[in-house]
Amino acid sequence: MHVTKPPPSPQGSPVPGNCQAASEVLARIGDKWSVLVVMTLGAGPRRFNDIKRSVGGVSQRMLTLTLRGLERDGLVTRTLFPTIPPRVDYELTPLGQSLREPVEALGMWAHMNRPHIVSARARFDARENESSRKALLF
Repeated sequence: MHVTKPPPSPQGSPVPGNCQAASEVLARIGDKWSVLVVMTLGAGPRRFNDIKRSVGGVSQRMLTLTLRGLERDGLVTRTLFPTIPPRVDYELTPLGQSLREPVEALGMWAHMNRPHIVSARARFDARENESSRKALLF
């Protein structure tokens, strides 16, 4: 039996190895808190509590984990100033800055399309509730 190899994929096209590699990066930059932190830091360096207030709803522990992950991935720098009390600023790196445009575009898309999504969910839920109600009758 003769097995032919698939033709090489164009650059950037998904292939199993690329998908796995991309999913690892997307897991970091695609989570809710990372997106909000990147958007917040887009305006410039911020202190931890400033970020926490701007993001809203994030726990101190989750924000700490998010900032550490972003720092580990080279998207954020952490600068410690030896003052009393110590001051720590977080800032986007050039790599983090390059993420701003796609993140802001995604945020804008979400904001603009939220009413359509809410409406679609309501229609879907109404259909599902009707189906469930009919199933109980029979």
